[in-house]
Amino acid sequence: MTELGWCPENLPALYDYLDDKNTKAFIVLKDGKIVLEKYYDTFTKDSLWYWASAGKCITSVLTGIAQQEGFLSIEDNSATYLGSGWTSMTPSEENAIKIKHQLTMTTGLNYDVADIFCTDPACLTYGADPGEQWYYHNAPYTLLDGVISNASGMSLNAFCNTRLESATGMSGLFVPVDYNNVYFSKPRDMARFGLMILNEGYWNGTGVLTDAAYYNAMINTSQSLNLSYGYLWWLNGKSSFMLPSSTMVFDGSAMPNAPDDMISALGKNGQILNIVPSQNLIVVRMGNSPDGIEALVPTIFNNTIWDYLNQLMCESSSLAEELPNTPLLYPNPASGAVYIDNDRYDRVVVMNAMGQIVYEGNLDEGKQHIDIHYLSAGIYYVFLGNKDGMVREKLIVN
Repeated sequence: MTELGWCPENLPALYDYLDDKNTKAFIVLKDGKIVLEKYYDTFTKDSLWYWASAGKCITSVLTGIAQQEGFLSIEDNSATYLGSGWTSMTPSEENAIKIKHQLTMTTGLNYDVADIFCTDPACLTYGADPGEQWYYHNAPYTLLDGVISNASGMSLNAFCNTRLESATGMSGLFVPVDYNNVYFSKPRDMARFGLMILNEGYWNGTGVLTDAAYYNAMINTSQSLNLSYGYLWWLNGKSSFMLPSSTMVFDGSAMPNAPDDMISALGKNGQILNIVPSQNLIVVRMGNSPDGIEALVPTIFNNTIWDYLNQLMCESSSLAEELPNTPLLYPNPASGAVYIDNDRYDRVVVMNAMGQIVYEGNLDEGKQHIDIHYLSAGIYYVFLGNKDGMVREKLIVN
C-alpha cells in the first residue's frame, strides 16, 4: 500500500469497522489489481453470497447485450415480450410502458400495494403515466428477466452464462427466491463484473457490452426525477437524489464521502459494488446487515465505509456537506422525544444507519418535537429541508 501513497496504519480501523458491521467479504482493486482482500469468520474467497438488488446491475447489462444483438430495443413496449395482460391496467395504459421505463424505475405502476415485489397482474395497477414518477418498485424490474428470456429465447441463466459469465470468468447463478431472481456468486465474481464495467464493457480486450450509447446512458442520469439513478445503477455526485420507500427528493450527493464519479450496485443488507473511474478503483463488500436492520439500499453504510477508505488513502475524495454550527436537535443523545429548534425548515426525514426511512413529515415554524420512543438504540440521521436545500444531522438514540 505504501507504493500507492496510502497510509497502512489506518487499515486496522477499516477492518475492525467492517468486522463489527457483520461483513463477510471485502475487496479493493486498484489499477486492476487486488490491493485489499479480507474475509471474516468462516467465509472464504470460494464462499457464495447473494447480491440482492446489486444484481439489478447485471440485469441492466444483460438488457444492453440483448439490444446490441437485436433481440429487443429498450424503446419497445414491455408487453411485446411479457404479453398483453401482464398488468391489471387497460390495454392503452399497459402499452405505454416501455422496457426503458423498467430500467429507470419510471413505469408509473402503483407502488401503494401490499407487496412491491409481487409480479402478479393483480399487483400491477395504474399509478401515473410512465415517466411521470420515480419509485423504487421491485416488481417491474424483476419482470425485465422475463423480457430478456422471451426476447432471446433463452433462460436468464443461459443468457447470462453465454454472454457475460463465459467472457469474464464469472461463475454465479440466478436463483428464484419468492418473486425475485437473486444472483449468488463468489466475492471475486463481483469484482470481475466491476472490472468489466470499469473498462467500459470490455474484458481483456473482448467486447461484452459493446453498445457505447447504451453503456453511457446506463451509467448516467436516466430521467429528470431522480438524478442519481441510471439504468438500475446508483450514481454519486449529483445535485439531488431519491431513495427507496420515499418520494422525497434530497439535495446533494447521495454519498458525500465518496468520489463524485462513483457508480454503484447496491443491495439489501449491505451488498456493495463501487466503481470509481477517476481512481481506477473498485470496492466490494458482501455480508449481513450492518446493524441487524433490513434496508434495500445501504447508502449511509457505504458513505461511512468511504470515511475509512479516505483515511486509508490519506485524502478525502469528496467534501461532506456543511452542517449548521448551531445544533438543531436536542437533547442528543435522546430517548422518548427529540426537539427541533426550527425557524426555516418545513420537512423532516429520519433514517436509520442502513438508510431505511423510519419517520417523515412536515414542520411548522418554531420548536417541534418528534416522538422517537419506538426507535431502538443506535445511530440515526435527521434530514431537515426547505425549498433551498437540505441539511443532515446525526442523532443518537439511547
